Amino acid sequence: MLVFNSPWYLLLLGLLPPMWWFSFRSLSGLGRWRRMMALAFRTLVVLLIVAALAEMQFQRTSDRLTVIYLLDQSLSIPEDRRLSMIDYVNESISEQRKDEKGDRAGVIVFGRNAEVEVPPIDFDIQLPKVESLLDREYTNLSNAMQRAMAMFPHDSAKRIVIVSDGNQNIGDALEEARAIADAGVSIDAMPVPLDERNEVTIEKVAIPADVRQNQPFELRVVMNNESSDASQAATPVSGKLRIVRKAGGREETLIEETRVIEPGKSVLALPENIEHANFYTYEASFTPDDPADDALTQNNQATSFTHVQGKGQVLLIEDWENPGEFDHLIERLRDEGLEVVVQPSNRLFTSLPELQTYDTVILANVPRTSGDDAATVSSFSDEQIQMLVRNTEELGCGLIMIGGPNSFGAGGWTNTELEKAMPVDFQIKSAKVMPVGALVLNMHASEIPKANYWQKVICQEAIKALGPRDYCGLVYFGSTDTWLWGQSKGGILRVGPNRQTMLARLDRMTVGDMPDFDPGMKKAATGFALCKDAAVKHMIIASDGDPTPPSPSTVKALKDGGVTVTTVAVGAHGPAGSVTLQKIANATGGKYFVVNNANALPKIFQREARRIARPLVFEPNPPVSPRITAQHEIVQGIADTIPPVSGFVLTTVKENSLVDVILTSPVPTESQNATILAAWSYGLGKSVAFTTDAGQRWTTPWTGWDQYDRFFSQMVRWSMRPTGDTGKFAVATDVKGSKTRVVISALDDEEEFLNYQAMNGTVIGPDMQPITLDIEQTGPGRYVGEFDSSKPGSYMIMVMAGDATLRTGVNIGYSDEFRDRETNTTLLEQMAELPAKRGERGKLMPALPQLPEDREKAQKALEPQLAIDPYRRDLPQAVVSQDIWPWLVLAASCIFFGDVFVRRVQVDFQWLAPIWERFAVVVLG
Repeated sequence: MLVFNSPWYLLLLGLLPPMWWFSFRSLSGLGRWRRMMALAFRTLVVLLIVAALAEMQFQRTSDRLTVIYLLDQSLSIPEDRRLSMIDYVNESISEQRKDEKGDRAGVIVFGRNAEVEVPPIDFDIQLPKVESLLDREYTNLSNAMQRAMAMFPHDSAKRIVIVSDGNQNIGDALEEARAIADAGVSIDAMPVPLDERNEVTIEKVAIPADVRQNQPFELRVVMNNESSDASQAATPVSGKLRIVRKAGGREETLIEETRVIEPGKSVLALPENIEHANFYTYEASFTPDDPADDALTQNNQATSFTHVQGKGQVLLIEDWENPGEFDHLIERLRDEGLEVVVQPSNRLFTSLPELQTYDTVILANVPRTSGDDAATVSSFSDEQIQMLVRNTEELGCGLIMIGGPNSFGAGGWTNTELEKAMPVDFQIKSAKVMPVGALVLNMHASEIPKANYWQKVICQEAIKALGPRDYCGLVYFGSTDTWLWGQSKGGILRVGPNRQTMLARLDRMTVGDMPDFDPGMKKAATGFALCKDAAVKHMIIASDGDPTPPSPSTVKALKDGGVTVTTVAVGAHGPAGSVTLQKIANATGGKYFVVNNANALPKIFQREARRIARPLVFEPNPPVSPRITAQHEIVQGIADTIPPVSGFVLTTVKENSLVDVILTSPVPTESQNATILAAWSYGLGKSVAFTTDAGQRWTTPWTGWDQYDRFFSQMVRWSMRPTGDTGKFAVATDVKGSKTRVVISALDDEEEFLNYQAMNGTVIGPDMQPITLDIEQTGPGRYVGEFDSSKPGSYMIMVMAGDATLRTGVNIGYSDEFRDRETNTTLLEQMAELPAKRGERGKLMPALPQLPEDREKAQKALEPQLAIDPYRRDLPQAVVSQDIWPWLVLAASCIFFGDVFVRRVQVDFQWLAPIWERFAVVVLG
């Protein structure tokens, strides 16, 4: 059948009579037959063009049917029922799909997300198992229906078969079903019954979101014991109830007892009183004595979160190798009314919530890595550094770095995330200030497990710790001892312009079994000799210790060149190899490490790379008095005369207008490298760089300075997490499904609504990733923000409301997937009853049974479900349209050429007469 998409263009056919009239007269000179042929060609061209403009299509009907099965694979569906779904789909496709009509079948599986397990295909397929990766802790049926609509082919009728318990917790499946039905898609639904067993749930742990120190409050644990079969009453369930309180790294058990959970809801009330300010998590869990008494264990645990307010606290992290170095500063800060907690660098925080107790964190001359042997070496991990930075940038905590020979760049902090948070860079880029070191890495640890991987990791850590003006070389044994880079330049290159090249070359390094230490160490001695401006020269050898020892002349050349050599024995072959490495280290003034666990290697190389940063320590002689170069709250009320300092760590001021350089040294003359005190705002928090120490080594005259207490207390208080006046703001959280709403109520001092307040917030999720919290005013004095909280765990929430900082949090225990224990047959029935456009209503199938393993018995058990044929013909046949107007345009173009030919070319056939006469004479006689 031919149809037109734009039939109004057919009115243009009315132009044919005028065209005939004018063409008949204008073509009169062509003769009768040529004129008639030209008119015919023109008429055909017009007809074809008008038909093309009207978008002529060829339509046909198709008796094909496409069925897409939507299988609920969320965790609320028992495993045996999920297997039964696959059996049902396989039987339905093999028995009911009509191959002679070209019917298609497809399968979509869904949880929180929907994935195509089998696209619509027109042959029988047997699904062995579900292969798609899904987030099974939520049910999003509407998303699965949307995915199905996107998959349906256009040339068939369409039906969806939903196999689910109907307990959606994301999206609106009924609304999506209405849209699908309006589009002509039929919906069949098969309920999945849930296990008819007792179900014990801990619904919630209820506590106030914010309490004061020593303020009594009540902890309430709400439990529920019900039967999934409404016709049967639940029975008492005995088990162990445990309630714990967590704060930072500490965990305290409040209750651990055997308890019988009676049918119905029950509430356990527990009086609580907290003495210390912190963020606290309360966790309640129930473990039944008999697992058969409880259908799901995922909902047997609930958590809650509260913030106990108190005076601001300061966390001071000190180097565990030098305890007590900052005791004087700690004592003076405590006298100023500040609560200071001291933490050694080998027993650090392990999570971001642990840092929420504190309003400022001080890194007091603490190196990134410390320890003298492989057994005791410790370091700040990348994750811990990231926690420190995010605690400042996104949660508003202060961050102070106090100098010393183990701090800033001299402490191995170069090129870390911490450097980004400080108002100064830890590297020196100026050629006039010459803190230059040279490092050579000698790799021969080829016989340890994953040798090449570990050697690349440790070399990367060492290279990242070097400054841009430092030198670095790497010699390894391939077929011979070879420089990995810079062979034509002595093997040692300046790091700044070559850092990325060095790191890239590491990926191509393959270390062999070095037979002799001497060639590689000779190469290193020659290369070091070319580094004329290097103040520190250091070499690290990682080896199993079995190569031939180096010659005395090679060791002497290294010593004469001022090179220290640290050796790391990894997988050494007995005492002889270890003795060789130890002798090399002792002879050159280096250190000797014996490593039994390869995980210690990166920490050792971080520590040893610090030797190259020694020139960053600047010790003027005689000592110099810092100058106040900017008025700032930290130095408010401080006299212009500052006691002298005999040393500090060289840094470079960041090129940022937010940086305030408050104290500088008169030397060196490069002012950007002479910073003593600098501060800036970093994200929601503030950070301070104080490049000298606090009285132990370089500032001993400061301990008797009458402004000492004021100076350091003002520094700490300026950096502390802002609190502001939070009395006019109240913050609450509300968890709905996978979303958490943050609601702020704002009142002024006269209890009137505060409107048009600028608010913004940040959330740190359980994975330590920041989540932006957009907050909008939704009513008088009411501000609301929302964020995704689908992952279980603790969420730290920081809201900046004018000058006030509001801190709270929320704990997500388990998904709503484990709350509903009754099949939502009503929803499935409502969707199945929706009539498809110009078609019949769908069918609500009998519930999916639990199928036996035997194939024949399974087929028999599925007979009631298979009695409803999803491939039945109760939908209008699909109409398939094919555009043919492009062919019409092509035909019009060809015919138009015929019209031109007839009008422009006169064909005379008189020359055929003599040929015919001759042919007749010859052939016919």
